[in-house]
Amino acid sequence: MTIDTKDIKRLKEETGAGVMEAKKALEDAQGNYEEAKKELMTKVGAKAAKKADRVTKDGLVASYIHSGGKVGSLVVVACETDFVAKTDDFMNLCREIAMQICAMDYANVEEVLKDEYLKDSSKTIQDIINEVIAKVGEKIELRRFSKLSVSE
Repeated sequence: MTIDTKDIKRLKEETGAGVMEAKKALEDAQGNYEEAKKELMTKVGAKAAKKADRVTKDGLVASYIHSGGKVGSLVVVACETDFVAKTDDFMNLCREIAMQICAMDYANVEEVLKDEYLKDSSKTIQDIINEVIAKVGEKIELRRFSKLSVSE
């Protein structure tokens, strides 16, 4: 069976898996993209679970301002090292979480993590965090957040 390189690339981008891992998942699923993606997302969750006991002593405070400056959010996202905190993947994750918090009303971090990701309803916020964990190899956690609004 021939696997399309476009599917491998798309699967790699969507799950954070390596090229060979994405190719193998597609081969195992006999080319069924959705089945391969489901298998890889299970593996991503397992990778994140293995890192759960690690200590996060670095990270970023990220912000997002929306609606012409009427709504904004601050998030504290932690990781293990400053090296990872400086990567594009980590900084983009922080921005995505801050943007999500601007759009919704959450009472606590657990609510944020369980909520569906606005840009892809097939994923939760925890899923997108797990994808970055798989890419960078470090524990990442949303520690706290604050949403600010002019109307409050």
